[in-house]
Amino acid sequence: MTEPRPPSHRRLGVLSPRWLAAGGVVVLAAIVGTALLLQNGGSACASPPSTSAHTGKATFYDLGGGTGNCSFPSSPADDLFVALGPDQYAAGAACGTYLDVTGPKGKVRVKVTDSCPECATGHLDLSRTAFKKIGAEVDGIIPITYKTVTNPTVPGPLTVRIQEGSSRYWFSALIDNHGNQLASVKVAGPGGSLRTTKRADYNYWVIDAGAGPGPYQIQITDVYGRSATVSGITMSPGRTQKTTAHLVGAVKGLPPASPRLAKKKATTHPSPQTSTASPAPSSAAVLPESTVATTKPETAVDLAAGAPSCR
Repeated sequence: MTEPRPPSHRRLGVLSPRWLAAGGVVVLAAIVGTALLLQNGGSACASPPSTSAHTGKATFYDLGGGTGNCSFPSSPADDLFVALGPDQYAAGAACGTYLDVTGPKGKVRVKVTDSCPECATGHLDLSRTAFKKIGAEVDGIIPITYKTVTNPTVPGPLTVRIQEGSSRYWFSALIDNHGNQLASVKVAGPGGSLRTTKRADYNYWVIDAGAGPGPYQIQITDVYGRSATVSGITMSPGRTQKTTAHLVGAVKGLPPASPRLAKKKATTHPSPQTSTASPAPSSAAVLPESTVATTKPETAVDLAAGAPSCR
């Protein structure tokens, strides 16, 4: 079937006269066309991004009534988000990750929720709220340093949203509250084995041939090898389904995890710093077998710098 794609929700805000006088050009752009589906589970390079600091510049914009090209159904409650240029957006691989951005007035943490087609590497387009925390709004453009955050605090456990237009014959799901960059999402229908999805550049994970009627078991793995499995996900297009699962160090109130955990052997007895071991009382439950993966990363991508380096 023809793959449905959400319309672009990106809306550029009006920048200050100083930014325009400095030679900036505000381009009103929308992301259109067929989604790019990456064949290796969602990213050309699915390994931990660099956490080195980078220098660049920041502008700001307003979304209006939209939510951004990452397709999240709403903007962060704190209104702290960022749009990245094509290199850093990385065909959706950066969606749901976080950056720490430092400007003349201080530091702010922002969630990647959008793409900025006209932004070069190092140019971050912040929400107006985020921009005002680190710079003067009247300036319009400010110098910054920024870096990717490992194991950021997120608002809650993992959520799954089945895309409008999905059916037993075409599966598409959005994962949120993962914090770290995702490496893979695998789906199994009743009695079936796990099947690898492909990530579209608008941040949905797709199986073109479908995964049956559901309910589904979904295995979510980040680039540090940490994995959580949720079950009871129903074919309910357009509804965000909450779970009790989390990836290590990604839920508010939990101690941050060390990336070294990714090197530990898999275990069927996860500690409080891995995945939750108790089933959820709702239909979207966490399976006890959620473990820390043992696969060693073989490639690298620096989402903050927008400079992939794949071996």
